[in-house]
Amino acid sequence: MTFKKFVFQLHKILGLATGIVVFIVAITGCCWAFREEIESLYDDYKKVKPHNAPILTPTEARDIAETVFPNNTVHGTVFKKADDAIEVIFYDAQPEFYQSVFLNPYTGKVIQVDDHLSGFFAFILKGHMRLWLPKDIGEQVVGVSILLFMFIIISGFILWIPKKRKNIKQRIQFDWKKTTRWKRKNFDLHTVIGFYICSFALVLAFTGSMMSYNWLKYVVYKSTGGDKEARFIIPQNNSDTSLDNKTIPMDYLIVKLHKENPEAEAFELHYPKTEEESIYIEVTNSNGLYYDADFRFFDQHTLEEIETPSIYGKYKNAKVADKIQRMNYDIHIGAIGGIVGKIIAFIISFLTASLPITGILLWYGRHYKKKRV
Repeated sequence: MTFKKFVFQLHKILGLATGIVVFIVAITGCCWAFREEIESLYDDYKKVKPHNAPILTPTEARDIAETVFPNNTVHGTVFKKADDAIEVIFYDAQPEFYQSVFLNPYTGKVIQVDDHLSGFFAFILKGHMRLWLPKDIGEQVVGVSILLFMFIIISGFILWIPKKRKNIKQRIQFDWKKTTRWKRKNFDLHTVIGFYICSFALVLAFTGSMMSYNWLKYVVYKSTGGDKEARFIIPQNNSDTSLDNKTIPMDYLIVKLHKENPEAEAFELHYPKTEEESIYIEVTNSNGLYYDADFRFFDQHTLEEIETPSIYGKYKNAKVADKIQRMNYDIHIGAIGGIVGKIIAFIISFLTASLPITGILLWYGRHYKKKRV
């Protein structure tokens, strides 16, 4: 068996084994690309009329929201601009519970309750991440299939390379005539489209795999010169004494950070789970982007800022290896390039979804040819 024949067999077997998974992951990725833009068309309830009055403190917001879900865990509270509602996020892993309570920041009135585990985009995300299967099974199937898909892309490119230079033109454009048979058209759809999107599809598959496997994230981080912890770490408090007995230091943080960062898009405060844990606040600096967020930690008794050994700290302190890790999700969904990047991600995902279909048709045409009479 020649090398190309071996590569062809590998490409065919892996393609047949993972085709349905790649199709579902790619087509759901298309639907997810413009989630934020679509949801913004019907989320008017997140806006309020600004008042010249103090807003709710983190403690007050949590206490009001807990009257809605008294038996669930508050994950964090999001504070945005003066005309934005406060969002209190509830999350429990077992049984899975993920909902948000939106409050009027001036009156404390409950405006809306959103269930993040229901609706169209929740359905799409479950398909993208686990094929609508149980989480432990589905995530493993998707993770392994996307790893194999990277080998499919590489083997497909090897097969695409023509033996003679003069045949390159046939591999980079459609040369269809009225007499061109559908089998030839299908072959061109598979090879020409595959050639043009292979590098982009490889990036999407690789960034997706980095989110699935911590070992891959670690390997990439260390190989790019990273010297921090490639995981999220909430440091412990530096002190064990309170400012006084009448105030809660945490309630001063949002006002303090608003003054320090007036241009910030949002502040997501996470309440300490223990007496020893520090307060964690994620400062969103750019609308629709995550990589340049500042992850800041404060002693819950003195509000002294604490540095973390993780890559998830202040963005200005991030090195090249840190930035590569932090940009991974934004690259995966195309947000790193703004609306143009999302359009590219949408097109690449859509065309990637076509490859398993044209590939299966190629296999079917070769193995189930009609016998000539």
